[in-house]
Amino acid sequence: MHKEEGECELKEEEAYVRAVDVDYSFHLAKRMEQYKCNEALGYRTAGSRAEWETGEMIRREMEAIGLERVRKDKISLDSWEFKQAILRFYDASGQLKECQLGAYQTDFHTDGFEEFTIVCGGKGTAADYEGADVSGKLVLAEINQREEWWINFPVYEAHIRGAAALIAVQGGGYGEVDDTALNAQDIGGPADAPAFSMSRADARALKESMAGTGEKKVWFCADSTVKTGAVSYNIVGEITGRDRESMILLSAHYDSYFSGFQDDNAAVALMLGIGRALIQSGFRPEKTIVFCAMAAEEWGMADSKYDWSTGAWQQVSVVHPEWRGKVAADFNFELPAHAHGKKDAIRTVYEYADFLESLLEGTGVGKDVYPEGVAVLCPVETMSDDFSMAISGIPSMVNDFTSGQFMETHYHTQFDNDDYYDEAVYRFHHELYGCLVMAFDRTAVAPLNFERLFLALKDSLDLDYSEKTGAGGERLKELTEEAARLGKAVYEQVRRINEKCRNQEQPWKYREQYRELEAVLMQLFKMEQDSFVRLDWHDEVCFPQEAVRRNLKLVRTAVECLENGHGRCALEAIYGIDNNRYAFQFDEEVFRHFTDYVMNQEAGRLQWGAGRIVHHENLFHLVQLLKGKLEEEDEDFTEELLILKRVEENQLACYLDDIEYMNHAIEKMIQKLKEITENESWKVTDCTE
Repeated sequence: MHKEEGECELKEEEAYVRAVDVDYSFHLAKRMEQYKCNEALGYRTAGSRAEWETGEMIRREMEAIGLERVRKDKISLDSWEFKQAILRFYDASGQLKECQLGAYQTDFHTDGFEEFTIVCGGKGTAADYEGADVSGKLVLAEINQREEWWINFPVYEAHIRGAAALIAVQGGGYGEVDDTALNAQDIGGPADAPAFSMSRADARALKESMAGTGEKKVWFCADSTVKTGAVSYNIVGEITGRDRESMILLSAHYDSYFSGFQDDNAAVALMLGIGRALIQSGFRPEKTIVFCAMAAEEWGMADSKYDWSTGAWQQVSVVHPEWRGKVAADFNFELPAHAHGKKDAIRTVYEYADFLESLLEGTGVGKDVYPEGVAVLCPVETMSDDFSMAISGIPSMVNDFTSGQFMETHYHTQFDNDDYYDEAVYRFHHELYGCLVMAFDRTAVAPLNFERLFLALKDSLDLDYSEKTGAGGERLKELTEEAARLGKAVYEQVRRINEKCRNQEQPWKYREQYRELEAVLMQLFKMEQDSFVRLDWHDEVCFPQEAVRRNLKLVRTAVECLENGHGRCALEAIYGIDNNRYAFQFDEEVFRHFTDYVMNQEAGRLQWGAGRIVHHENLFHLVQLLKGKLEEEDEDFTEELLILKRVEENQLACYLDDIEYMNHAIEKMIQKLKEITENESWKVTDCTE
């Protein structure tokens, strides 16, 4: 790079940093709190009036700071309006106590305060209902969604037993900041199975007032409405670059639980704060920089396992599928005004890890705020909109927000407020991500390095097992090594092209000749997302063969346990196979519902999760058989062994298919990578030529 070019870039970054105004962003985040569904608790939910009003405010703000082509993109979703949930009861001292309850995305209405009987339902499992009649009653249950099961399982269990609603109390995992904390999460279940949230402090007072009877008369007033086939809007503005066909996207969601200061008011304000500073600094981008405030990130689809990130999924898969191939990178923002640890991190797709590391390398960036620096993590995870972006074909990244204790303590509670605002962290993220946007804007070709992907895929292989089963694992290893080598060569080629273009006085004039190259790279990225990104039953990202290989290990363990007469040991292994842990705690109807709605629901309602789980092994009846034999101390496991051996055969067939599928997918990608390396017009030997 020429000295003059480097000095120019430095001046642009310095001008940008001077233009950053975190006070502006902070006050914008606070202004978003004025719109709420529930006057007592907040909430700005999918398709609600409060979400619409907030979107209008963001639209006006985009226009005020100078963004161009400001518009509202309509999206389809299911809406939720939560106005109130108040429970009254006489406490142990005889005083009338009134409690504000949180809610989940379900449908429930009372005519003012109505009298109900509330009963203690343990943890809400099938065993907790033995001998109990909960028809028309409220059920109070303790949950731990981090270490045990999601809210939808005990809620649906209560529903099929005729309960009026389930009221959940966080026993741990979330809402640990204070005993008065309420918690909210996506329900992942049907709207006609109502659910609410109560604090530990209020639940303790309620239980004490029951005087050991396990039930009590209460008065409940609630207004929670779910509607299917509704609409909301993503709010979009841009800084138009010299190239209208090449874009960089910045995104954050504007729906929220409670006041949602960190999640995600501060992120929307960060996004607009970056846009404002870029404009005020006089920065003129090469690419068009698009800013998108997403609706319905927290929830937007009833009775779907993948019910969150609706706004982002709709934006890039339905409203603007043409963005695929045009958007070089998405910068997504979540909870950005709080230090989640001593080390900050950018979580991104495999392909952008090397470029980001090169930008951060040796800068000492952020050491005053993050003593241990800034790491780059990959791949992206399902918790935020960047996953929807990535699998749609847009390489994405997000400021990492899941590493610290905030997720267990304050996240999705009324304690997510500006008491935990860290101005230094917020300023750092304004400066860091604004400069990263500039760095990506200077690239003529998206700096995607597929080497990191293929090395990660290679590391995921179990070659010994593949050899034993004849799965073709050695061939897969050879292909991943060849693909990694080609990926590295292509990245070096792209690096040289980008360096060459930066050395030109008018770099944009040279970019047109490499537009086709970038198109091929973006096609490769979409191919690998389609081919290699899968999910397990707990929403963890994995390669196609990993879930089945894990199942096979567990099945083999269970078989060996039964062959040695150890039924309990076998059950422990079966617990980890697919989603069969829920067969231990809940009725078959519950288990089947939350299996079938993944395997047999239309793709549109599965959103970003469609096709990401390919196989399933239903072991509900096997679990019941083994539990029954343990109770009877029966050690004849002949029937159970036959079942497990059939399961092993089936899973092995799936494993062989997965390996063969991956071999074919990598061969196709190798062919594409070779087309790049062999194209003479894309070769650069001298970066100053």
